Amino acid sequence: QVQLVESGGGLVQPGGSLRLSCAASGSFRSIRAMGWYRQAPGKQRELVATASAGSTNYVDSVLGRFTISRDNAKNTVYLQMNSLKPEDTAVYYCNADVRVYSALAYKGYWGPGTQVTVSS
Repeated sequence: QVQLVESGGGLVQPGGSLRLSCAASGSFRSIRAMGWYRQAPGKQRELVATASAGSTNYVDSVLGRFTISRDNAKNTVYLQMNSLKPEDTAVYYCNADVRVYSALAYKGYWGPGTQVTVSS
């Protein structure tokens, strides 16, 4: 019913930039929050940034370097990542709280993830 597809990952040198995109498609009534999480090898998945109802939230480690934005008309969320560090290396996952037509409540959906590698 709902699909999230990420794009924009890749290999970048320390100090470089990448822009991730995530588009939601399918049949649904509305999207509430959209956000980005990441999981590095051997570590738990962690929140990176979320955007909902005009407000944004970031994990401390990316403050001032990453910017999350949404295009509600396109059901798309972006993550602009600047000044990348090797410790930003991880699989980045898109998440969205979606209400489908047959449901009364919102449910979280995940994309398959996109690899970001920061290395010289």
